[in-house]
Amino acid sequence: MPKINGNEIRPGNVLEHEGGLWAAVKIDHVKPGKGGAFAQVELKNLRDGRKLNERFRSADKVERVTLEQKDQQFLFEADEMLTFMDTQTYDQIALPADILGDRRPFLQDGMTVKIEYYGDEALNVTLPQKVVCKVAETEPVVKGQTAANSFKPAILENGVRVMIPPFVGQDESIVVNTEIFEYVERA
Repeated sequence: MPKINGNEIRPGNVLEHEGGLWAAVKIDHVKPGKGGAFAQVELKNLRDGRKLNERFRSADKVERVTLEQKDQQFLFEADEMLTFMDTQTYDQIALPADILGDRRPFLQDGMTVKIEYYGDEALNVTLPQKVVCKVAETEPVVKGQTAANSFKPAILENGVRVMIPPFVGQDESIVVNTEIFEYVERA
């Protein structure tokens, strides 16, 4: 694995540090008045979710890890485990449902997701950025409310609450951004 200097760490990089795999979340480059410059890096453990703040000087060497990304299709959920299938080899893998966190309701049958692997170990599941969902419940349109840039609350079929424009009604399909849980457009 390639070693990089402490000042070359960027957000999203995966590092092998203190015997674990850590993703760099946030980086501040600090140049104090006295002493050498350093990078203050917020790290998140990819296996258990712990957070850690570390200082890396430019002379420090860290191992940068490259994760392999594979497109896999979601098959079914059973006993709090999600089963995915590799579309090329037809190998199946079961992962705990909490690997998706609060994005879990957006996972749909047959959806293709990206799973990041370190060797044979699956570490992360990434959903498509945009997903089509149906509005299950919302308030009726009030006339004259279209002049301002206003939004109204809605509950989607998967139980997620989002804010939608007033012209979108119940039982309509909309596109939702799965990263920030916001309405994008009508489907």
